[in-house]
Amino acid sequence: MLTGRKYRLALDAEQTEMCEEFGNICRAVWNTGLDQRRQYRRRGAWMNYVPQVAELADAKKEHPWLRAAPSHVLQQTLKDLDKACRDHGAFRVRWRSKARWSPSFRFPAGNLITVERLGRKWGRAKLPKLGWVTFRWSRPLGGEVRSATVSRRSGHWYLSFLVSTQETTPEQHAMPNTAVGMDRGVAVAATTSDGDFHDRQFVTEGEKTRYRRLQQQLARTKKGSANRRKVLARMNRIMGRVSDRRADFCAHLANRLTARNAVVVLEDLKTKNMTASASGTRQKPGKQVSQKRGLNRAILDKGWHRLELALANAARYTGTELVKVHPAYTSQRCSACGFATGENRESQSAFVCKAVGCGYRQNADVNAARNILKAAGAAVSACGDFGATRSVKQELPGPREAVPVRPAIPLVGIPRP
Repeated sequence: MLTGRKYRLALDAEQTEMCEEFGNICRAVWNTGLDQRRQYRRRGAWMNYVPQVAELADAKKEHPWLRAAPSHVLQQTLKDLDKACRDHGAFRVRWRSKARWSPSFRFPAGNLITVERLGRKWGRAKLPKLGWVTFRWSRPLGGEVRSATVSRRSGHWYLSFLVSTQETTPEQHAMPNTAVGMDRGVAVAATTSDGDFHDRQFVTEGEKTRYRRLQQQLARTKKGSANRRKVLARMNRIMGRVSDRRADFCAHLANRLTARNAVVVLEDLKTKNMTASASGTRQKPGKQVSQKRGLNRAILDKGWHRLELALANAARYTGTELVKVHPAYTSQRCSACGFATGENRESQSAFVCKAVGCGYRQNADVNAARNILKAAGAAVSACGDFGATRSVKQELPGPREAVPVRPAIPLVGIPRP
């Protein structure tokens, strides 16, 4: 099984300068390669990895500064660009801006990397052209190194190893007859069908105040100035701590759910589409832009997509099946009788069934989580029945008849090795 191990580096001044240089060279190679691909596409031709690598070798003779970085690091940059263009298209791949992109580069040859432990708290790794770099030994390596990535975030440099361990995904979960449904929300990050609420405050009030003041300072600085870089560094440190708390929460919750349940069911939400801007274009502006912006921030703050990725990663170690169901009407259908109408949802947290003779009362998120769990046995179509411009979480306009449950589809789990 392949897994990641991330450590914080303790670089000296010379190594820090070299990492900055390697990152800038990789950024230049990425942007040049992307520009070349776009020019070819405008002429109706194609450019891929093989000819670009050949041209990179010729460019090193013409531009000596390209030789400072290891060859296989630059080749890996072109490989990453090739994969991004194949997946998204050359005109949808982003440029790597010097102001916004954090330096990052990968050493793909694991046989050229040597890792040693120096003591209880420190270790070191030998990387091509960088030499021996020291890092904080915060966890065991646990396997054979396949590749290593050096990156900078929030003013610190990190070393991430891709490690091949001897672990395999279990054929059966330790508790095979257990299942749980999970509803993701903006008031509470995650609610399970068992009635448990999982949430955490990722940013403190003091950090909000400091970040707002730093934004005001940033507006008064001149672009490209040293003061602007200092303000941005302070802002990145605050958001780095927020991101770490969110990642810790998602990993902890994912480990708990997968350890206790053989099946975890959640809604198939397209977070990227749901958090798209409502401002639209000049010709066709969106409606309720400020409200949509607030909803987007709330969704991103709770880390919906990160939690889904954490569940998929943790499921590999326990044999848990991760099932996604269509999210239509899960927050408006009664989990007791199946009656669905927009009037069932009295408030953000209160659910009262309006069906004659039912009157089921429950927390709205718990009711939605139970509907999600039930849908795993009779999942709705994964293709959906909404238009591309309408959110699958949109409220119903008014009372409707009970929405029948559609025929079941096979559960989709994690791949077996």
